[in-house]
Amino acid sequence: MRAALSLARRGLGATWPNPSVGCVVVADGLVVGRAVTAPGGRPHAETQALAMAGPAARGASVYVTLEPCCHTGRTAPCTDALIAAGVARVVISIRDPDRRVDGQGIARLRAAGIAVEEGVLAAEGAEVAAGFCTVMRLGRPLVTLKLASTLDGRIATRGGESRWITGEPARRAAHGLRGRHDAVLVGVGTVLADDPDLTCRISGFKTVPLVRVVADSHLRTSLSARLVTSARQAPSWMLVRAGADADRRRAFADLGVSLIDLPAGEPGVDLAAGLAALAQRGITRLLVEGGAQLAAALLRQGLVDRLAWFHAPAVMGGDCWPAAQAFGVERLAAMPHFVRLGSVALGGDMLTEFRRAA
Repeated sequence: MRAALSLARRGLGATWPNPSVGCVVVADGLVVGRAVTAPGGRPHAETQALAMAGPAARGASVYVTLEPCCHTGRTAPCTDALIAAGVARVVISIRDPDRRVDGQGIARLRAAGIAVEEGVLAAEGAEVAAGFCTVMRLGRPLVTLKLASTLDGRIATRGGESRWITGEPARRAAHGLRGRHDAVLVGVGTVLADDPDLTCRISGFKTVPLVRVVADSHLRTSLSARLVTSARQAPSWMLVRAGADADRRRAFADLGVSLIDLPAGEPGVDLAAGLAALAQRGITRLLVEGGAQLAAALLRQGLVDRLAWFHAPAVMGGDCWPAAQAFGVERLAAMPHFVRLGSVALGGDMLTEFRRAA
């Protein structure tokens, strides 16, 4: 199962709208098949691993990180493939929360006489499938807020200088984060200030283009911005208020930018509705990179599931730009709380990762 989970981690950010699933087929103590969900979500891991195993799959044990599907979509059910292959045993990390599956895949396998064991390394399996599970349960992607700040939580000098607070190893790790997510979201202020391209610039790391998303309620983004001029090479989406200027809408659409209409909200669009719209388009794992107003709004609304905080060993002081703008916390109990998952040194900087406290 650890091998299957390792395979599944490799597919993170590449298999949406489907989950990244790892599968290992073992016969007589030897691995005879192994696979991860293909880029774009198909073929599924089980069918690929069984194809690799061939006749050796008969009587084998299959280790899979997510309950095999039992419904017919664009592909036949993986349960049918396992039954047809004649496997003897299927070991599952976690159940599939999709109501079309959720225990029914296990029931179909058992009805066919296949031994099924579930719950193996379930905590690790749930973390790998967290994006897909969040969509199934909450109707929105898993949201990771990435911050790069000084020790006192500042992201730019009072004059606005921000490049670069952290060093090259930390910036490379940040590109790795992009590679493991389906989409990256920034606010229009970040686009106007930095003109980022928001790609994963690690050669060969990401097989599916990262979707770039901008929260821009009134379409203030320049038509010459990198995100716009490269929209036909890598997807660029904008979260806009319904009724935004028609001429601007046409101009962005002509350049290949996809516009998602949303109700008004704070800071500019209804972010909860925006996340739901991204999930409907297949996004399961969303990385948020800025700016401070967007970070504050997501934290205030309880929409941040993970934090990836890069700390540089420096201090700027209170007259510089904070990582998150004020969002009205008056009591300690009202603060968003997180649990530390781990820390790693990146040159002189530190990356600490957190998950939202239950």
